[in-house]
Amino acid sequence: MKPSLLLVYPTATICLVLAASAQSRPLSSILKSLHILGNSQFPLTNPSNIAMPPGVSSGVIISDVMGKTQTIAIFSGLTRDIDSVADRLDDASKNATVLAPDNAAMKGLSRKPWEDPKEYESLGESAYQGQAGEDRAHRNMRRFVEAHIVATSPWREHEKVETLAGNTVWYETKGGEKVIQPGNIQVLSVADKVGNGEVWILKDVINYQ
Repeated sequence: MKPSLLLVYPTATICLVLAASAQSRPLSSILKSLHILGNSQFPLTNPSNIAMPPGVSSGVIISDVMGKTQTIAIFSGLTRDIDSVADRLDDASKNATVLAPDNAAMKGLSRKPWEDPKEYESLGESAYQGQAGEDRAHRNMRRFVEAHIVATSPWREHEKVETLAGNTVWYETKGGEKVIQPGNIQVLSVADKVGNGEVWILKDVINYQ
């Protein structure tokens, strides 16, 4: 059985446990990507001379900027361990809108992103032990992260789109603020607008079950 990585955030009363499975990136990569409470930033790459709309950073893509906003540091770190997400955010030819829960939302989860109550019911407390358990944990983590990535940008108001996890979402404006539906999830701000999409900061998590 491969070792699990216990990550304890000093300012939180909870911890996130990331199970490293055969489908995960190497443990050293996870450690590096989750060095998120410091001041490190990902370098800006892929320069381009293509003219971009006002407010959009030319020559910069989502993967370049995900690590610079400390308020979404926890979620940002998780995206780097899910290949389907990391590869998309690093591809300038594929647009996306990242719906990133802020750190407070991540710390306030009633269960860890890799847990599924149904699996505890059917498999008991050993649901995430052993290689099969680690694989289940990684699959659930992937579903959680993919539920927060919309494969569309620009994204029009009221336009119903699917996340990478396959659930349908849309947004509307209430009182001058963006709200993700279903769930009335408030968009606190748009952190970045870059060549292949945008990063939105959410007050809560998208329903990923």
